[in-house]
Amino acid sequence: MSVRIVRLGTPRHKDEGTRIGTVRRPPRGVPRTEFAAQHWYDVWFPNLAPSIETMKLGQEAATPAAWAKFAKKYKSEMSSPEASHALELLAALSHSSNFSVGCYCEDESHCHRSILRALLVEKGARVEQPWLR
Repeated sequence: MSVRIVRLGTPRHKDEGTRIGTVRRPPRGVPRTEFAAQHWYDVWFPNLAPSIETMKLGQEAATPAAWAKFAKKYKSEMSSPEASHALELLAALSHSSNFSVGCYCEDESHCHRSILRALLVEKGARVEQPWLR
């Protein structure tokens, strides 16, 4: 059992389980009834998405320093009690269920999901490593 970190909108992996969208906004132009069928997500969980202000910092981060500023701000948001409890819940579930969390960004290394991966590991989650696929 484990949590997989994915790019939303990509084909699902075998045994991926429930796909959770940790994004601020639903996919544009896609009817809600098609989210799961089109491999976006089964459940929308914006609680673990960066705030709109922070999301803009990440999208505009063109230098390592700008990315570090984004990462620091996002980690600060994820240290709130609500976000911390959500991370702990997902970490616990990763020991008994397969599921995935994701975002739309093409490059995980320049996406909040890379930080989310690390935060889940810190909380004790079983996270599938991309090089083991």
